[in-house]
Amino acid sequence: MDTKWIVILVIVALAVIAGVAALMRKRREEELQERRIEAQSHREEADETAHRAEQARLEAEEQAERARRQQEAAEQQAEQARREEAAAEELRRKADEVDPDVDVDVDDTETADEAPRR
Repeated sequence: MDTKWIVILVIVALAVIAGVAALMRKRREEELQERRIEAQSHREEADETAHRAEQARLEAEEQAERARRQQEAAEQQAEQARREEAAAEELRRKADEVDPDVDVDVDDTETADEAPRR
């Protein structure tokens, strides 16, 4: 073979190798870009999920606070009812003491509810 043909073949081989290398580099960059886009999509989804979770947490805390306030109000109402029951019982006792038709020396085995009243 002529030297001229050997040089042409080497140049063509180098051009093919350079072309293949350029195509491989381009394909690698495209893959990296696709992975960047996918990663960004995952980050956006994670941000949205975190936002929804934060909203749910805040709503749960608010609901728990409302329940705590309602529980306190119920306990206060129960305490008020106990005080009113005690006051009513005290008034019944005083009424029994004042009423001449009621014997206040009721046997210890009888309860105040069993004592005769008018």
